[in-house]
Amino acid sequence: MRIRLEGNRAEITLGMIHLREVFDVTSMSRAYPDRTRPRSYRMYVTITPRKSR
Repeated sequence: MRIRLEGNRAEITLGMIHLREVFDVTSMSRAYPDRTRPRSYRMYVTITPRKSR
């Protein structure tokens, strides 16, 4: 599954922390500046469901 995170750098970092608690993050892009909102960024993350251990 591919997810788009949007927000300031702190919000994106916090979102990544929460995603990694539940899913396996298989890839992520760099943070791209948002064209319409200053100091906002977007990042694309690919995740897979975590296997039961």
